[in-house]
Amino acid sequence: MEELKNYGHQHPLLMLNEEQLLGNGNGVVDCSRCGEKVSAPCFSCVECCGFYLHRICAEAPLELNHPFHRHHPLLLLQNPPYTSDTRCVCDFCNEACEKFIYHCSCGLDFHIKCALFTFNIAERNLKELEHVALEDPSFSSKNDGGNLGKCFACWEPLAIDTYFSLDCGFNLHKKCAELPPKMGHVCHRKHPLLLQFNSERLSCKICQVTQQRGFLYGCSTCNLAIHIDCLSPLPVIEDKSHQHPFTLFWRQIPFICDACGTEGHHVAYECCTCSIMVHKKCISLPRIIRHVYHVHRVFHTYFIHKEYSESLNCIWCHEVVDTEYGSYFCADCNVIFHVNCALKEKEWYCIVSQENEDDKSLDIPVNSITKVLETNDAGEATLIEHCKHRHYLMLSDKISEHGDKCCDGCLLLISAKFYHCMRCDFFLHKSCAELPKMDLILDHRCVGKPFSGSKSFILTSDCMFECDICGYLSNGFSYKCNECGIHRCVQCATLQNDVKIPGHKHPLLFYYDYEEQCSGCGTDISCAFRCKDCNFHLCNLCVLRPTRVRHKCDQHILALTYDKVNDYLEYHYCDICEENKDSKNWFYHCETCDTSAHVDCVLGKYPLIKLGSTYNEGDHPHPLTFVKKFPYYPECVECGKSCEDLSLECAEPGCKYIAHWECRKSAIRGRC
Repeated sequence: MEELKNYGHQHPLLMLNEEQLLGNGNGVVDCSRCGEKVSAPCFSCVECCGFYLHRICAEAPLELNHPFHRHHPLLLLQNPPYTSDTRCVCDFCNEACEKFIYHCSCGLDFHIKCALFTFNIAERNLKELEHVALEDPSFSSKNDGGNLGKCFACWEPLAIDTYFSLDCGFNLHKKCAELPPKMGHVCHRKHPLLLQFNSERLSCKICQVTQQRGFLYGCSTCNLAIHIDCLSPLPVIEDKSHQHPFTLFWRQIPFICDACGTEGHHVAYECCTCSIMVHKKCISLPRIIRHVYHVHRVFHTYFIHKEYSESLNCIWCHEVVDTEYGSYFCADCNVIFHVNCALKEKEWYCIVSQENEDDKSLDIPVNSITKVLETNDAGEATLIEHCKHRHYLMLSDKISEHGDKCCDGCLLLISAKFYHCMRCDFFLHKSCAELPKMDLILDHRCVGKPFSGSKSFILTSDCMFECDICGYLSNGFSYKCNECGIHRCVQCATLQNDVKIPGHKHPLLFYYDYEEQCSGCGTDISCAFRCKDCNFHLCNLCVLRPTRVRHKCDQHILALTYDKVNDYLEYHYCDICEENKDSKNWFYHCETCDTSAHVDCVLGKYPLIKLGSTYNEGDHPHPLTFVKKFPYYPECVECGKSCEDLSLECAEPGCKYIAHWECRKSAIRGRC
C-alpha cells in the first residue's frame, strides 16, 4: 500500500485498490474533496475516520499555473471564498462548487477535475480521450438541452459536430479538444489570439455576446475576446423567422444591424432580397413575444411605417427608439421596445409560436358593480349594487361627514368621490368600486414556472393576506392568482409603470435596473420610479405612501410632507418615537399643531388592516374585532403585557378576551 501525507487532512492516507475499497465494508463512499463517488484506485485515512479521496484529487497541486489563465495561479481552497448566500459555480462545467475548488483572485472557480481536465487539454495531454468513442449527434440521446446538450469548451450545441462524452460528465466537441493554443485572425491582425478562459467576462468582438464559461480566443494586450464558433462563421444561414437566406459578409468597418439597431463588427449577414444587414445572433430573433410590460403581444419589425413617425420611447428604458431599425412594436397601442430591452431578461418575456397567434387571453374585464340603480345628470352611478357588499351603496362627495373613514378596498382614508352603505360602516372609493372582478397581471410568475404571459387574478375580499409586492398584511380587497394563490393588494395590483405623485411636478417612470437611494426614505434601491428631468427617484413603497393619514398623536389628519417645514432644530425630532428625524426624508406633519413624525412611526407595522373589521380564524368561540386601545391599554390574555399595538378583541358582550395580533397569530400558528 502506498502511503501519502495529504493536504487538508490530519492523518496519513493509504492507497486502496478496488478489492481493498470494497473490503472496507463502507459501501459507496464520497470523495472528501470533490464530493463525487469514489472509485479505485483511491486514498483512505489510516485512522478509518471516513476520509476518502480520488487519486486525482489527492495528488492535485496546491497551486496550478494554468495555460488558459496565464495572469495568476489557481489556488486550491478547502471551501469557496464567498459568503453563504453567494452560489459558487464552476467556470468550465457550470455546476455548483461546494467543496474543494481551484480559485483565482480575478474570480475564476473550478472543480478539481475541471481544472485538471482543461489543463490536460491545454498541454495536449489527451490520454483521457484515447479510448472514448466519438458520438454522432444525430443519434445521441444526450442532445436534449441544458448542460448535457452543450459542449463545455465552446458552449455551442453538441449537434453541430461529433463529440466525446466522458463518464465523468464532460461533453466536448472533437474539434474543441484539438483547438490550437495560438492563432492569427483577420479580425485582429495586431497580435496572435491565445486560447484562454474568459476571466475578464468580455463580450465577443464579433457577436457582442458574453460567454461566461468554457474557452475562447483572446488578446490580453487589447482586452479582446472572440468566441470559438465566431472564428469560422457559416457562409449561409437560413432561419424560419425570415423567408430568405442570409449570406456572410466580412466587413472592415462597423455597421448598424437592421434587426436591433446596434453596432456590429467584422461579421455581418445580409439578406440580398430584402437588403437588410444583421448580426448573426439577430437572424433568429423571435417574431412575436409576450412581455411583462405590455398586455398585448409585440411583433418584431425592421422599421415602423410613416404613420407612426412621431417620437416613440422604449417602454423599458424610456429612451427614444430609432424607428428606421428593428424593434418590438404593438401597433394597437403604439408601445415599442428596443430589441435588446425586450429580450434583456429571459424571465420577463415568452415567445409566441406562429401557430398560436389568436389572442384568447384578453377577455374584456367584468366590472364589480353588478347593478346600477340610479344615475345623476352627468351619467354617474349614484346608487349601486356591488359584488363585495350585500347592501346598496350610495355615491357621495361629503368628505367632511365621513373624513376619518377608510375605504374597505384599499384601506386608505376616503377622498374625492366615494360610495358608502346607508346601513353599515362600509366605504369604497369610486375607483375601488369600479375595479374589475378579474384582471390581467403582467409581471407575475408563479413560483417554479417560467413567464408564459399575463395571469388572471380574481378580486377577493373578507380574508387576511400578505401582499407579494409590498409585503404588508391586509384585510382589504386583493387580487388573487388563479394558479398559485398569491395575493396583491389593490394598490400594488393597479400600480402603473408611469405615475404622478403630489410631491413632484414631473411624471415618474419605472426603471427595472436602477441603483440609487430613494429620495423619499433614503433606503438603497435596485429598481425605481425615476424622474427623467431631475435627480429624483422613489422605491415602490414611497410611491404608494398615503398622502393623508390619522394617528393618535394628533387630533387632525396628518399630511405626507416632501420638504422640511422649517429649519428650527426642535422640528428635527419625531413626536412619536422622540428620535432624530432626517429632514431630507419624507415625514407626516400637522400644520395646525406642528406635529411631525417618521413615516414608519405613523403607519406602523399594519397600515392596511381596518380597525373594527372582524376576524374569525382560530379557536375562539366568538368573532374577534381588530382594535387599537387608546388611552386605556388592557392586558393581553396570551402574554400578559399591555395591548398598545394592534389587537383582537372579542365582539361578544360579556366576553373579556383581548390579545395582541402578534400573540394571536403565533398561537394559531403553533397549534397548526
